[in-house]
Amino acid sequence: MKVGIIGSGHVGLVAGACLAEIGHSLLCTDSDEAKIRQLTAGTVPIYEPGLEDLVHRNAAAGRLGFTSSLAETVRATDILFICVGTPTSETGEANLYYVDSVATEIGALLTSPKIIVDKSTVPVRTGANVRRAVERSSGRSDFEVVSNPEFLREGSAVEDFLFPDRIVVGVESERGAAAMRELYRPIVEQSFELARRRVPRLPSVPLIVTTVSSAELIKHAANSFLALKISYINALASVCELAGADVEEVAEGLGLDRRIGKAFLKAGAGYGGYCLPKDIAAFHQICRELGYDFRLLREVMEINRTAKQRIVQKVADALWVLRGKTIAVLGLAFKPNTDDMRAAPSIDIIRALQEQGALIRAYDPHAMETAKAHLSDVTYCRSPYEAAEGAHALVLLTEWEEFRDLDLERLRRAMRLPVAVDGRNALDPERMREAGFDYECVGRPRRPAARRGESPHA
Repeated sequence: MKVGIIGSGHVGLVAGACLAEIGHSLLCTDSDEAKIRQLTAGTVPIYEPGLEDLVHRNAAAGRLGFTSSLAETVRATDILFICVGTPTSETGEANLYYVDSVATEIGALLTSPKIIVDKSTVPVRTGANVRRAVERSSGRSDFEVVSNPEFLREGSAVEDFLFPDRIVVGVESERGAAAMRELYRPIVEQSFELARRRVPRLPSVPLIVTTVSSAELIKHAANSFLALKISYINALASVCELAGADVEEVAEGLGLDRRIGKAFLKAGAGYGGYCLPKDIAAFHQICRELGYDFRLLREVMEINRTAKQRIVQKVADALWVLRGKTIAVLGLAFKPNTDDMRAAPSIDIIRALQEQGALIRAYDPHAMETAKAHLSDVTYCRSPYEAAEGAHALVLLTEWEEFRDLDLERLRRAMRLPVAVDGRNALDPERMREAGFDYECVGRPRRPAARRGESPHA
Protein backbone atom coordinates (compact mmCIF):
# COMPACT_ATOMS: atom_id res chain seq x y z
CA MET A 1 0.00 0.00 0.00
CA LYS A 2 1.15 3.58 -0.66
CA VAL A 3 1.30 5.44 2.63
CA GLY A 4 2.23 9.02 3.51
CA ILE A 5 3.44 10.14 6.93
CA ILE A 6 2.91 13.83 7.77
CA GLY A 7 5.19 14.78 10.64
CA SER A 8 8.43 12.81 10.87
CA GLY A 9 9.06 13.12 14.58
CA HIS A 10 9.22 10.26 17.06
CA VAL A 11 5.82 8.77 16.24
CA GLY A 12 5.86 9.52 12.51
CA LEU A 13 9.35 8.25 11.81
CA VAL A 14 8.83 5.05 13.78
CA ALA A 15 5.50 4.44 12.04
CA GLY A 16 7.01 5.10 8.62
CA ALA A 17 10.03 2.87 9.12
CA CYS A 18 7.96 0.03 10.60
CA LEU A 19 5.26 0.16 7.91
CA ALA A 20 8.02 0.04 5.29
CA GLU A 21 9.56 -2.92 7.10
CA ILE A 22 6.32 -4.93 6.72
CA GLY A 23 6.26 -4.26 2.98
CA HIS A 24 4.45 -0.99 2.28
CA SER A 25 5.71 1.98 0.25
CA LEU A 26 6.26 4.96 2.54
CA LEU A 27 6.85 8.66 1.97
CA CYS A 28 7.64 10.63 5.13
CA THR A 29 7.01 14.37 5.12
CA ASP A 30 8.05 17.14 7.47
CA SER A 31 7.97 20.92 7.25
CA ASP A 32 11.45 20.99 8.84
CA GLU A 33 13.62 20.90 5.72
CA ALA A 34 16.80 20.41 7.76
CA LYS A 35 15.33 17.23 9.26
CA ILE A 36 14.39 15.93 5.79
CA ARG A 37 17.92 16.64 4.53
CA GLN A 38 19.32 14.69 7.50
CA LEU A 39 17.04 11.73 6.87
CA THR A 40 17.72 11.72 3.14
CA ALA A 41 21.43 11.68 3.92
CA GLY A 42 20.95 8.69 6.23
CA THR A 43 21.15 10.49 9.59
CA VAL A 44 18.37 9.66 12.05
CA PRO A 45 17.84 12.75 14.25
CA ILE A 46 16.35 10.93 17.25
CA TYR A 47 17.68 8.11 19.40
CA GLU A 48 15.43 5.05 19.49
CA PRO A 49 16.84 1.49 19.67
CA GLY A 50 16.51 -0.31 16.34
CA LEU A 51 15.16 2.69 14.42
CA GLU A 52 18.32 3.68 12.58
CA ASP A 53 18.73 0.15 11.20
CA LEU A 54 15.11 0.09 9.95
CA VAL A 55 15.45 3.50 8.30
CA HIS A 56 18.68 2.58 6.51
CA ARG A 57 17.48 -0.85 5.39
CA ASN A 58 14.13 0.31 4.02
CA ALA A 59 15.50 3.46 2.42
CA ALA A 60 18.10 1.32 0.63
CA ALA A 61 15.34 -1.06 -0.50
CA GLY A 62 13.37 1.84 -1.98
CA ARG A 63 10.40 1.39 0.36
CA LEU A 64 11.05 4.52 2.47
CA GLY A 65 11.51 8.03 1.14
CA PHE A 66 11.55 11.56 2.58
CA THR A 67 10.24 14.88 1.30
CA SER A 68 9.36 18.34 2.58
CA SER A 69 6.58 18.62 -0.02
CA LEU A 70 3.13 17.83 1.34
CA ALA A 71 1.74 18.11 -2.17
CA GLU A 72 4.05 15.33 -3.33
CA THR A 73 2.98 13.13 -0.44
CA VAL A 74 -0.75 13.67 -0.99
CA ARG A 75 -0.39 13.05 -4.73
CA ALA A 76 1.70 9.87 -4.39
CA THR A 77 -0.16 8.02 -1.61
CA ASP A 78 -3.56 6.54 -0.77
CA ILE A 79 -3.39 6.57 3.03
CA LEU A 80 -2.22 9.69 4.90
CA PHE A 81 -1.11 9.52 8.55
CA ILE A 82 -1.25 12.78 10.53
CA CYS A 83 1.59 12.50 13.08
CA VAL A 84 2.08 16.11 14.17
CA GLY A 85 2.50 17.37 17.72
CA THR A 86 -0.39 18.23 20.02
CA PRO A 87 1.35 20.19 22.81
CA THR A 88 -0.44 21.23 25.98
CA SER A 89 -1.73 24.80 26.15
CA GLU A 90 -1.49 26.92 29.30
CA THR A 91 -5.02 25.85 30.27
CA GLY A 92 -4.15 22.14 30.02
CA GLU A 93 -6.04 21.38 26.82
CA ALA A 94 -4.35 19.94 23.72
CA ASN A 95 -3.24 22.54 21.18
CA LEU A 96 -4.65 21.25 17.89
CA TYR A 97 -3.25 24.01 15.69
CA TYR A 98 -0.94 21.64 13.78
CA VAL A 99 -3.64 19.01 13.27
CA ASP A 100 -6.04 21.64 11.96
CA SER A 101 -3.38 23.16 9.67
CA VAL A 102 -2.43 19.79 8.17
CA ALA A 103 -6.07 18.75 7.69
CA THR A 104 -6.79 22.03 5.92
CA GLU A 105 -3.70 21.66 3.69
CA ILE A 106 -4.61 18.07 2.83
CA GLY A 107 -8.08 19.21 1.82
CA ALA A 108 -6.68 21.89 -0.48
CA LEU A 109 -4.56 19.24 -2.22
CA LEU A 110 -7.15 16.45 -2.55
CA THR A 111 -7.93 15.35 -6.09
CA SER A 112 -9.08 11.79 -5.31
CA PRO A 113 -10.51 9.81 -2.36
CA LYS A 114 -8.01 9.25 0.46
CA ILE A 115 -7.98 7.66 3.87
CA ILE A 116 -6.82 10.21 6.45
CA VAL A 117 -5.54 8.60 9.63
CA ASP A 118 -5.10 10.56 12.84
CA LYS A 119 -2.10 9.02 14.60
CA SER A 120 -1.46 12.01 16.86
CA THR A 121 -2.86 11.78 20.38
CA VAL A 122 -5.95 13.97 20.22
CA PRO A 123 -9.04 14.65 22.33
CA VAL A 124 -12.32 12.92 21.59
CA ARG A 125 -14.29 14.57 18.76
CA THR A 126 -11.12 15.55 16.89
CA GLY A 127 -11.99 13.17 14.06
CA ALA A 128 -15.20 15.10 13.38
CA ASN A 129 -13.26 18.36 13.29
CA VAL A 130 -10.65 16.88 10.95
CA ARG A 131 -13.47 15.85 8.59
CA ARG A 132 -14.97 19.32 8.71
CA ALA A 133 -11.59 21.00 8.04
CA VAL A 134 -10.87 18.75 5.05
CA GLU A 135 -14.38 19.15 3.63
CA ARG A 136 -14.24 22.93 3.89
CA SER A 137 -10.91 23.24 2.10
CA SER A 138 -11.55 20.53 -0.50
CA GLY A 139 -15.26 20.73 -1.24
CA ARG A 140 -15.23 16.91 -1.20
CA SER A 141 -16.69 14.32 1.15
CA ASP A 142 -15.46 11.11 -0.52
CA PHE A 143 -12.64 10.53 1.95
CA GLU A 144 -12.39 8.52 5.17
CA VAL A 145 -11.24 9.77 8.57
CA VAL A 146 -9.73 7.11 10.84
CA SER A 147 -8.41 7.30 14.40
CA ASN A 148 -5.45 4.96 14.95
CA PRO A 149 -3.89 5.86 18.32
CA GLU A 150 -0.29 4.92 18.97
CA PHE A 151 0.75 2.97 22.07
CA LEU A 152 4.51 3.40 21.71
CA ARG A 153 6.89 3.60 24.65
CA GLU A 154 9.98 5.64 23.96
CA GLY A 155 12.97 3.36 24.21
CA SER A 156 11.01 0.41 22.83
CA ALA A 157 8.90 2.11 20.14
CA VAL A 158 10.01 -0.15 17.27
CA GLU A 159 9.25 -3.27 19.31
CA ASP A 160 5.89 -1.83 20.37
CA PHE A 161 4.89 -1.00 16.80
CA LEU A 162 5.85 -4.34 15.26
CA PHE A 163 4.86 -6.58 18.18
CA PRO A 164 1.97 -4.74 19.89
CA ASP A 165 -0.55 -5.85 22.52
CA ARG A 166 -3.33 -4.63 20.23
CA ILE A 167 -4.08 -2.33 17.32
CA VAL A 168 -7.01 0.06 17.67
CA VAL A 169 -8.69 1.65 14.64
CA GLY A 170 -11.71 3.93 14.89
CA VAL A 171 -13.53 4.20 11.59
CA GLU A 172 -16.47 5.92 9.90
CA SER A 173 -17.34 3.03 7.58
CA GLU A 174 -16.41 -0.47 6.50
CA ARG A 175 -14.26 1.01 3.74
CA GLY A 176 -11.94 2.53 6.33
CA ALA A 177 -11.95 -0.67 8.40
CA ALA A 178 -11.05 -2.80 5.37
CA ALA A 179 -8.15 -0.53 4.42
CA MET A 180 -6.72 -0.56 7.95
CA ARG A 181 -7.08 -4.34 8.20
CA GLU A 182 -5.10 -4.70 4.99
CA LEU A 183 -2.49 -2.17 6.11
CA TYR A 184 -1.85 -3.97 9.40
CA ARG A 185 -2.40 -7.54 8.17
CA PRO A 186 1.34 -8.47 8.29
CA ILE A 187 1.48 -7.34 11.94
CA VAL A 188 -1.84 -8.94 12.88
CA GLU A 189 -0.72 -12.23 11.32
CA GLN A 190 2.94 -11.72 12.37
CA SER A 191 3.91 -12.76 8.85
CA PHE A 192 6.68 -10.24 8.09
CA GLU A 193 10.34 -11.30 8.07
CA LEU A 194 11.35 -10.06 11.54
CA ALA A 195 8.29 -11.75 13.06
CA ARG A 196 9.06 -15.06 11.36
CA ARG A 197 12.56 -15.02 12.86
CA ARG A 198 11.35 -14.08 16.33
CA VAL A 199 11.72 -16.66 19.09
CA PRO A 200 9.26 -17.31 20.54
CA ARG A 201 6.82 -16.35 17.79
CA LEU A 202 4.11 -13.90 18.81
CA PRO A 203 0.57 -15.18 18.21
CA SER A 204 -1.78 -13.10 16.09
CA VAL A 205 -2.32 -9.54 17.30
CA PRO A 206 -5.86 -8.36 18.14
CA LEU A 207 -7.11 -5.59 15.84
CA ILE A 208 -9.99 -3.75 17.48
CA VAL A 209 -12.36 -1.80 15.25
CA THR A 210 -14.38 0.92 17.01
CA THR A 211 -16.02 4.24 16.27
CA VAL A 212 -13.67 7.20 15.84
CA SER A 213 -14.70 8.67 19.22
CA SER A 214 -14.10 5.40 21.09
CA ALA A 215 -10.61 5.04 19.61
CA GLU A 216 -9.73 8.60 20.63
CA LEU A 217 -10.90 7.91 24.20
CA ILE A 218 -9.04 4.60 24.42
CA LYS A 219 -5.69 6.35 24.01
CA HIS A 220 -6.30 8.99 26.68
CA ALA A 221 -7.91 6.47 29.03
CA ALA A 222 -4.93 4.09 28.72
CA ASN A 223 -2.29 6.75 29.39
CA SER A 224 -4.26 8.16 32.30
CA PHE A 225 -4.57 4.72 33.90
CA LEU A 226 -0.82 4.13 33.55
CA ALA A 227 -0.11 7.50 35.16
CA LEU A 228 -2.52 6.55 37.93
CA LYS A 229 -0.51 3.37 38.67
CA ILE A 230 2.75 5.34 38.80
CA SER A 231 1.30 7.98 41.09
CA TYR A 232 -0.30 5.31 43.28
CA ILE A 233 3.02 3.55 43.91
CA ASN A 234 4.75 6.89 44.52
CA ALA A 235 2.13 7.84 47.09
CA LEU A 236 2.52 4.40 48.63
CA ALA A 237 6.29 4.99 48.80
CA SER A 238 5.66 7.93 51.13
CA VAL A 239 3.56 5.69 53.37
CA CYS A 240 6.31 3.05 53.33
CA GLU A 241 8.93 5.57 54.45
CA LEU A 242 6.73 6.67 57.34
CA ALA A 243 5.93 3.08 58.33
CA GLY A 244 9.43 1.65 57.90
CA ALA A 245 8.26 -0.66 55.12
CA ASP A 246 9.97 -1.36 51.78
CA VAL A 247 8.04 -0.19 48.71
CA GLU A 248 9.90 -2.70 46.49
CA GLU A 249 8.55 -5.57 48.59
CA VAL A 250 5.08 -4.04 48.70
CA ALA A 251 5.09 -3.55 44.91
CA GLU A 252 6.12 -7.17 44.38
CA GLY A 253 3.24 -8.37 46.52
CA LEU A 254 0.82 -6.13 44.64
CA GLY A 255 2.13 -6.93 41.18
CA LEU A 256 1.77 -10.69 41.52
CA ASP A 257 -1.98 -10.19 41.72
CA ARG A 258 -3.12 -10.90 38.15
CA ARG A 259 -5.78 -8.23 38.45
CA ILE A 260 -3.11 -5.60 39.07
CA GLY A 261 0.11 -6.71 37.33
CA LYS A 262 3.72 -5.63 37.88
CA ALA A 263 3.98 -2.98 35.14
CA PHE A 264 4.22 0.68 36.21
CA LEU A 265 4.57 -0.16 39.91
CA LYS A 266 8.07 1.29 40.23
CA ALA A 267 8.42 4.07 42.79
CA GLY A 268 10.68 6.96 41.94
CA ALA A 269 10.95 10.57 40.85
CA GLY A 270 7.68 10.55 38.91
CA TYR A 271 6.64 10.16 35.29
CA GLY A 272 7.66 12.44 32.43
CA GLY A 273 8.10 12.41 28.67
CA TYR A 274 5.95 13.85 25.95
CA CYS A 275 2.89 11.63 26.39
CA LEU A 276 1.83 11.08 29.99
CA PRO A 277 1.99 14.65 31.38
CA LYS A 278 0.38 16.10 28.25
CA ASP A 279 -2.29 13.43 27.90
CA ILE A 280 -3.39 13.46 31.54
CA ALA A 281 -3.75 17.25 31.48
CA ALA A 282 -5.61 17.13 28.17
CA PHE A 283 -7.92 14.30 29.27
CA HIS A 284 -8.75 16.14 32.49
CA GLN A 285 -9.66 19.23 30.46
CA ILE A 286 -11.70 17.18 27.96
CA CYS A 287 -13.72 15.63 30.80
CA ARG A 288 -14.43 19.08 32.24
CA GLU A 289 -15.65 20.31 28.85
CA LEU A 290 -17.89 17.25 28.59
CA GLY A 291 -19.35 18.08 32.00
CA TYR A 292 -17.50 15.63 34.27
CA ASP A 293 -14.97 16.73 36.90
CA PHE A 294 -12.45 13.85 36.89
CA ARG A 295 -10.97 14.78 40.28
CA LEU A 296 -8.90 11.61 40.42
CA LEU A 297 -6.77 12.89 37.52
CA ARG A 298 -6.05 16.12 39.42
CA GLU A 299 -4.67 14.06 42.29
CA VAL A 300 -2.55 11.96 39.90
CA MET A 301 -0.91 15.13 38.59
CA GLU A 302 -0.38 16.51 42.10
CA ILE A 303 1.27 13.30 43.35
CA ASN A 304 3.60 13.37 40.35
CA ARG A 305 4.59 16.95 41.18
CA THR A 306 5.34 16.09 44.81
CA ALA A 307 7.37 13.02 43.78
CA LYS A 308 9.92 15.38 42.23
CA GLN A 309 9.84 17.67 45.24
CA ARG A 310 10.63 14.73 47.52
CA ILE A 311 13.88 14.05 45.66
CA VAL A 312 14.97 17.67 46.11
CA GLN A 313 14.06 17.47 49.80
CA LYS A 314 16.10 14.30 50.27
CA VAL A 315 19.17 16.08 48.88
CA ALA A 316 18.51 19.11 51.09
CA ASP A 317 18.03 16.93 54.17
CA ALA A 318 21.35 15.16 53.51
CA LEU A 319 23.38 18.33 52.92
CA TRP A 320 21.48 20.81 55.15
CA VAL A 321 22.49 23.86 53.07
CA LEU A 322 22.57 23.56 49.24
CA ARG A 323 24.09 26.93 48.40
CA GLY A 324 27.56 26.41 46.96
CA LYS A 325 27.24 22.60 47.03
CA THR A 326 28.06 20.57 43.92
CA ILE A 327 25.52 17.94 42.90
CA ALA A 328 26.36 15.17 40.40
CA VAL A 329 23.27 14.19 38.42
CA LEU A 330 23.33 10.82 36.65
CA GLY A 331 20.63 10.55 33.99
CA LEU A 332 18.70 13.38 32.36
CA ALA A 333 16.30 11.73 29.89
CA PHE A 334 12.84 11.02 31.26
CA LYS A 335 13.51 7.28 30.89
CA PRO A 336 16.31 4.98 29.65
CA ASN A 337 16.94 4.22 25.96
CA THR A 338 15.81 7.62 24.72
CA ASP A 339 17.26 11.10 24.41
CA ASP A 340 13.85 12.71 25.03
CA MET A 341 13.92 15.51 27.60
CA ARG A 342 10.32 16.64 27.23
CA ALA A 343 8.79 16.98 30.72
CA ALA A 344 11.68 14.93 32.14
CA PRO A 345 11.61 14.98 35.98
CA SER A 346 15.31 15.94 35.87
CA ILE A 347 14.38 19.39 34.56
CA ASP A 348 12.24 20.38 37.55
CA ILE A 349 14.58 18.70 40.03
CA ILE A 350 17.73 20.36 38.68
CA ARG A 351 16.06 23.77 38.49
CA ALA A 352 14.85 23.41 42.10
CA LEU A 353 18.37 22.50 43.24
CA GLN A 354 19.78 25.47 41.33
CA GLU A 355 17.22 27.80 42.91
CA GLN A 356 18.70 26.84 46.28
CA GLY A 357 22.20 27.66 45.06
CA ALA A 358 23.48 24.21 44.09
CA LEU A 359 25.99 23.72 41.26
CA ILE A 360 25.12 20.91 38.83
CA ARG A 361 27.46 18.50 37.06
CA ALA A 362 25.53 16.04 34.87
CA TYR A 363 26.02 12.96 32.72
CA ASP A 364 23.60 11.06 30.47
CA PRO A 365 24.61 8.51 27.80
CA HIS A 366 22.40 10.05 25.08
CA ALA A 367 20.41 13.05 26.28
CA MET A 368 23.00 15.73 27.05
CA GLU A 369 22.72 17.56 23.72
CA THR A 370 18.94 17.53 23.99
CA ALA A 371 19.15 18.68 27.61
CA LYS A 372 20.99 21.88 26.68
CA ALA A 373 17.76 23.29 25.24
CA HIS A 374 16.01 22.76 28.60
CA LEU A 375 18.68 23.41 31.24
CA SER A 376 21.19 26.21 31.70
CA ASP A 377 24.23 26.63 33.94
CA VAL A 378 24.89 22.88 33.96
CA THR A 379 28.35 21.35 33.50
CA TYR A 380 27.95 18.36 31.17
CA CYS A 381 30.48 15.58 31.72
CA ARG A 382 31.85 12.68 29.70
CA SER A 383 31.27 9.96 32.31
CA PRO A 384 29.61 9.35 35.68
CA TYR A 385 33.01 9.58 37.34
CA GLU A 386 33.77 12.97 35.82
CA ALA A 387 30.36 14.20 36.99
CA ALA A 388 31.16 12.98 40.51
CA GLU A 389 34.46 14.90 40.75
CA GLY A 390 34.28 17.06 43.88
CA ALA A 391 30.53 16.50 44.33
CA HIS A 392 28.87 16.82 47.71
CA ALA A 393 26.06 14.51 46.60
CA LEU A 394 25.10 12.26 43.73
CA VAL A 395 21.51 12.07 42.43
CA LEU A 396 20.39 9.33 40.02
CA LEU A 397 17.37 10.37 37.93
CA THR A 398 17.35 7.95 34.96
CA GLU A 399 17.89 4.21 35.41
CA TRP A 400 20.27 3.62 32.48
CA GLU A 401 21.62 0.08 32.56
CA GLU A 402 25.23 1.27 32.72
CA PHE A 403 24.57 2.91 36.10
CA ARG A 404 23.87 -0.49 37.65
CA ASP A 405 27.48 -1.55 37.09
CA LEU A 406 29.31 1.52 38.34
CA ASP A 407 32.67 1.15 40.08
CA LEU A 408 31.38 2.38 43.42
CA GLU A 409 34.83 2.64 45.03
CA ARG A 410 36.01 4.89 42.19
CA LEU A 411 32.82 6.93 42.38
CA ARG A 412 33.17 7.37 46.14
CA ARG A 413 36.82 8.47 45.83
CA ALA A 414 35.87 11.12 43.28
CA MET A 415 33.28 12.72 45.55
CA ARG A 416 33.80 15.24 48.32
CA LEU A 417 31.03 13.70 50.45
CA PRO A 418 29.62 10.14 50.21
CA VAL A 419 25.97 11.15 49.76
CA ALA A 420 23.81 9.40 47.13
CA VAL A 421 20.11 9.91 46.43
CA ASP A 422 18.69 7.26 44.11
CA GLY A 423 15.56 8.70 42.53
CA ARG A 424 14.81 5.47 40.65
CA ASN A 425 15.72 2.74 43.18
CA ALA A 426 18.10 1.48 40.51
CA LEU A 427 21.17 0.85 42.67
CA ASP A 428 21.76 -1.97 45.14
CA PRO A 429 21.37 -0.51 48.66
CA GLU A 430 23.74 -3.02 50.26
CA ARG A 431 26.48 -2.43 47.67
CA MET A 432 26.11 1.33 48.07
CA ARG A 433 26.36 1.18 51.84
CA GLU A 434 29.24 -1.29 51.78
CA ALA A 435 31.07 1.19 49.53
CA GLY A 436 30.63 3.80 52.25
CA PHE A 437 27.77 5.82 50.82
CA ASP A 438 25.10 7.55 52.86
CA TYR A 439 22.45 6.16 50.54
CA GLU A 440 18.87 7.41 50.18
CA CYS A 441 16.25 5.98 47.83
CA VAL A 442 12.47 6.11 47.49
CA GLY A 443 10.12 4.27 49.82
CA ARG A 444 12.70 1.99 51.41
CA PRO A 445 14.00 1.85 55.01
CA ARG A 446 17.01 4.04 55.66
CA ARG A 447 20.15 2.50 57.13
CA PRO A 448 23.41 4.34 57.82
CA ALA A 449 26.50 3.75 55.69
CA ALA A 450 28.57 0.78 56.85
CA ARG A 451 31.95 1.53 58.42
CA ARG A 452 34.92 -0.42 57.13
CA GLY A 453 34.87 -3.99 58.40
CA GLU A 454 31.34 -3.64 59.78
CA SER A 455 28.20 -5.44 58.59
CA PRO A 456 25.67 -3.03 57.07
CA HIS A 457 23.08 -4.63 59.34
CA ALA A 458 25.11 -4.08 62.54
